Amino acid sequence: MRRLLLLAPLLLCTVGCGVLQNSEDEATDAAREVARKAGERLHSRRPRTAQEVGRSTAGLDGVEVLGLSGKETHDGDGVDVVVRTSGSAYDGMFDVQQIVVQRCFSLHVSPTSEWGEDPDEVDCPDNPAMTFPPPPAPPELPYEELRTRLPRVPEGGRVDEAEVRRVLAALDMDPAIRSEVREDSGRIGIHLSLKSNGFDPQDCVLARVEPGETVVWTPPRIQRMPGEGGCSVGFALNPMPAPH
Repeated sequence: MRRLLLLAPLLLCTVGCGVLQNSEDEATDAAREVARKAGERLHSRRPRTAQEVGRSTAGLDGVEVLGLSGKETHDGDGVDVVVRTSGSAYDGMFDVQQIVVQRCFSLHVSPTSEWGEDPDEVDCPDNPAMTFPPPPAPPELPYEELRTRLPRVPEGGRVDEAEVRRVLAALDMDPAIRSEVREDSGRIGIHLSLKSNGFDPQDCVLARVEPGETVVWTPPRIQRMPGEGGCSVGFALNPMPAPH
């Protein structure tokens, strides 16, 4: 009987410590799940710089960015992000007590990354969470200026391509804006655009000058998607109707 009484505290400690450890493991698993979901949000085939990846990660709920390595997602080994997340679990052995842990994980972002893969746990760096400035605003396409300044040619008149080109030159556009002008059967098509990343809708403005009509417009989003051909000087001259 005395031996059983001596063993009781040891058994109690063993059971209690086991429950505590299991609760901490559960809290760590919860922190890992936050990091895993962050990795899913970052998963994309679109090329991005390390700064873009870091900025996107820092904007996710429950995630802090503590480390960033690599240059671009599609360059070399891609981009690695060290994130800190937290997780919680309850230890109900004696009193219902919440255990909260903070853990760090490494997220790999590249074309070879797998959707939903579990991130590796790593040591947390000592530095504070990284912050990222907002991305630079893209140049604004001169929609209103183009609409206002393009010539209006009366019915039976003749469109002057040189005059159209002078109007474009006078707009003093940002060098990042590409322009294209094409003449076809007495009509002039105009295409202004920003460089596409090959994944998102392209920013563009189209215009057409012909006897009796001058029009300026931005095609619908679906027509500006890669491969749809909505942002082209040919589309300016011969636009297709928008899909319903």
